[in-house]
Amino acid sequence: MLAAAASLALSACSARDTGSSGNANQTSAAEAPKQAADAANPAGDGKAVCSGVTLAYAGTINGGSAALGQNILYGVDLAIKQHNKANPGCQVAFKQFDTEGKPDKAPGVVTQVISEASIIGVVGLPFSGESKATGNLFEQAGLVHITPSATNVHLTENGWKTFFRGMGNDGVQGPAAAKFLTGTLKANKVCVIEDDSEYGSGLAQQVRDALKEKATCSDKVKTAQTDFSAVVNKMVTEKPDAIFYGGYYPEASPLAQQLDDKGVTAKFVGPDGVKDDEFVKGAGAAAAKAYFTCPCVPEDNFKDFTAAYNATEGRAPGTYSPEGYDVATILLKGIDKGIKDRAGLLDFVKNYDGQGLTKKFKWNDKGELSETPVWSYKVENGKIVNNGQIN
Repeated sequence: MLAAAASLALSACSARDTGSSGNANQTSAAEAPKQAADAANPAGDGKAVCSGVTLAYAGTINGGSAALGQNILYGVDLAIKQHNKANPGCQVAFKQFDTEGKPDKAPGVVTQVISEASIIGVVGLPFSGESKATGNLFEQAGLVHITPSATNVHLTENGWKTFFRGMGNDGVQGPAAAKFLTGTLKANKVCVIEDDSEYGSGLAQQVRDALKEKATCSDKVKTAQTDFSAVVNKMVTEKPDAIFYGGYYPEASPLAQQLDDKGVTAKFVGPDGVKDDEFVKGAGAAAAKAYFTCPCVPEDNFKDFTAAYNATEGRAPGTYSPEGYDVATILLKGIDKGIKDRAGLLDFVKNYDGQGLTKKFKWNDKGELSETPVWSYKVENGKIVNNGQIN
């Protein structure tokens, strides 16, 4: 994810429909949560006073999995715009830095972020590999950063005091995915396929561990791979009931399509890195058979948020848009309390305890949340829809 205020005119994600009842192989979809009466509002009371403070988004804006980062970016942008409109005495600047989702590129971008003294809080980075590559830089700078989507378990085991996670990690999602595969989808034989990313391999291992003897085979693919004939042929031979793919949508789309073309009937389950309309577009007819797990909350009933997102950003929210909005709101609440430096905002986040749109936000000393729901989703009529909460 590279630096600078990059153009946002890229592929948009379509709206998610409300949950509907599942097919014969599924339980009925649970209703998505309603907005809590005490959910934090970035507008605050309109009386905030501040000057010279900046928040930043660091993460993918362009690149192979750009849609996942854009979802978050626009959520952050909405929160800041709502805040600034309501608080004429506190205009928070917003800067965007594009890493393209690349772990080798991210350190240079984050170095640029931390060199700008006015930046006192960061939303990002979205992906686990780039988060691993930059955590020490944020730590050395004392700059708080909240990721709405980087799920690798080990990110909070590095002793970083500036890293916070805005959703559950793969230690939560992995067992939930296994529960969904074996419970809801009734799979007794599951093949776990992983890509070569920090995120994909880490999540795949969590799923295998949770599946135990029901993880009957495994395979690996590479980033940017397009021909999956060897993997597909293995699935034809293994005849699993379901396939879990640990990775991102650019590879998941052609993989699912090629499995379908070969007549593989196993149910295809992808995680949050696959849960995007770009997967639906790329997978063709195979998308209709796909399911997803995600530590992200469906925004079906967040009507005001969705309407504002559409009106302000010119597109519908997608995966992790509400989470991006929530964590940006937390940083804004700190600024509204008069905090104007990095140390103060870090301390504010560390001690924060409050309700957001998606969940209650309260972190332990490692930067993990106490509340970590995981939901399932499916494709229905060409759209990704809520399929019920797993955990």
